Amino acid sequence: MHEWFNKDSIFWRLLSILIFFSAWEIAGRVPISPAFPTFIDTMEGLFRMISDGSFFEKYMITLKPLLVGVFITCFFGITFGVSMGLSDRIDWLGQPVFIVLQAAPVSALIPMITYVYGIGFTSKIIAVCILAMPVVVLNSINAVRNANTSLIEMSRSFQGTRMQEVFKVILPDASPMIFAGLRLGVAGGFVGIVLAELLITPTGIGDLISYHRSVANYAEMYATVLSIILLAAATVRFFERLEVRLFRPEKQGT
Repeated sequence: MHEWFNKDSIFWRLLSILIFFSAWEIAGRVPISPAFPTFIDTMEGLFRMISDGSFFEKYMITLKPLLVGVFITCFFGITFGVSMGLSDRIDWLGQPVFIVLQAAPVSALIPMITYVYGIGFTSKIIAVCILAMPVVVLNSINAVRNANTSLIEMSRSFQGTRMQEVFKVILPDASPMIFAGLRLGVAGGFVGIVLAELLITPTGIGDLISYHRSVANYAEMYATVLSIILLAAATVRFFERLEVRLFRPEKQGT
C-alpha cells in the first residue's frame, strides 16, 4: 500500500493528469472563452477526426519529414559534436555556428528557408534539423570534453593508441550525456516540424490546426494540438527510459 503513495508512484502521476483534465473541463464550461472547448468536446472532436480518417492521414504526412530530420540530426549531430570535442581546430570552426543556431529565433529563420528550398519536404527536414541539431552537437561536445580523465590517463599509461582511447574510453564514458542530448534533440524536432507545417505550408497536422481554426471547429483544433503534445511527451519519455536502461541501470524502477 505504501508503494502507491510513494512520491514516484504512478498514483501521483495519474492524479496530476486527472486534475489537469478536470480543470480543463471546468474552464471550458465556465467558459473562459467561446473559442475554448471543454475536455469532453475536445475528445469528441478527436474521435470525429479518427473516424473520418483525416487524423492518421495527416499524421503520416507529418511523421515522414520528422523521422528523416531526426535521423539526420542523430547521425551528423553526434559526428560533428564528437569531432569538435576531440579537436580544438574543428571546434573553433564549428561551435559558434551551433551556438548561434541554438540562440536564434527559429520562427524568423523558417521563412528564409522557404525562399531557398521552397515549401516542400526538404524545407521541413531542415526546420527539424535546425531545432534539434544544436542541442545534440553541444551536448556531444561537452560529453567528450568531460570524459573521465583518470580513464584517459590509464589508457595512455598502457600505451593505448589514440583510436583506442577514443573508441574504448572516451565514447563509452560520454555515451550517457550524448544520449541525453539526443532525447532533447528529439523534443526540439517536434517543435521544428510543427513550426514548419504552420509557417511553411499547411500540410499534415499543421493543416488540421489551420483548417479547423479557420472554420471555428475549436474542439478539433485543440484535439490536434493535444495529440502532438502527448506524442512528443511519450516519445521523450521512451528515450528517457531507454537512456536509464542502457546507461543508468541503478535508476531503474524509479
